[in-house]
Amino acid sequence: MKRISILGCTGSIGRQTLAVVDAMPGRFGLVALAGGENVALLAEQVERHRPQLVSTATAARAKELHELLRQARIDPMPAIASGAEGMERVATHTDAEMLVSAAVGVVGLPATYAAVQAGKTIALANKEVLVAAGELVTEAARKNKVDLLPVDSEHNAIHQCLRAGRRNEVKRLVLTASGGPFRQTPLYKLQRVTPEEALNHPNWKMGKRITVDSATLVNKGFEVIEAHWLFGMRADQIEVVIHPQSIVHSLVEFVDGSVVAQMGPPDMRLPIQYALTYPDRFASNGVSLDWAKLKKLEFEAPSLRKFPCLGLAWDALRAGGVQPCAFNAADEVAVAAFLEGRIAFIAIAPVIESVMKQMPGSTPGSIAAVLAADREARRLASEQVARQRA
Repeated sequence: MKRISILGCTGSIGRQTLAVVDAMPGRFGLVALAGGENVALLAEQVERHRPQLVSTATAARAKELHELLRQARIDPMPAIASGAEGMERVATHTDAEMLVSAAVGVVGLPATYAAVQAGKTIALANKEVLVAAGELVTEAARKNKVDLLPVDSEHNAIHQCLRAGRRNEVKRLVLTASGGPFRQTPLYKLQRVTPEEALNHPNWKMGKRITVDSATLVNKGFEVIEAHWLFGMRADQIEVVIHPQSIVHSLVEFVDGSVVAQMGPPDMRLPIQYALTYPDRFASNGVSLDWAKLKKLEFEAPSLRKFPCLGLAWDALRAGGVQPCAFNAADEVAVAAFLEGRIAFIAIAPVIESVMKQMPGSTPGSIAAVLAADREARRLASEQVARQRA
């Protein structure tokens, strides 16, 4: 039985991870769970999985959780923690072999980094860990001989494809993107799109920020940066192609011209199960392609004029230092402003670009330095949002 802890257990990936665990009884033991504000759901998860330790976003939520568990007569009562300290305790729990890092945002970075230093295998679903601190995290993983197993469907697909050959035989990685809700929308119409339209993703059901990031292709930009750190490929060895069916999750082209692709339905349970059970494969949890309904597979190059944020991601990767961190932080502020109706959809890219130009070229030498750069980028982004409104 593999013993695991989860950061972000009440979020989308966290819930689906627990669904995979439920579908494979006897294979996994839940040691520790870290949720956020949804203590009612967290209480249900604790009652079902009986972890030794559970953490909430705040001390106040921890008290609420304790009362809910007391009313449910949970015995034995798990240890209850909160905040950043609680997340780190969950991530580094002595009995856990693997951490599923699925917390949203840089809030999950320090705890995930601590888990790497503690020698835990990481099933990585938190984009910010590698986007903001890729060099630090991957160096710590090498030093501590830790596997970083990607949960993101695209990187998970590449991880699978790379098992077909040696790394020095790889010519390029090709990440697929659905194109989001505005793939066929003319550029001039993007000036007036609403948050509701941006949140109407054609293939995936996700959180609000990641759905808007899919509409701008920022999310694919994050994946370009992550792919560099996960697989050791240069920026010019990583490409993006629009694939609206979301059936081919990514491809690897080898030096002899052979291309290996990983295919599957747009269901996150498949990559989650792969990461949890690696290096083995087990019978799936009901996830499979319906070949009778698979009529066509389309591919097209993304327009950087229409999706400028994707080009900014490559700029950030090539520049290095704090630029990827600034790219992520500025995007989060800009997306929040768009969802609140404070800026237009097409203003997201200018906010990001402005922040990247203002950030210094230094390379952060610690997680604390990364978090300081994140705060500064958010401050600059907030100022730029205010100017956009004016």
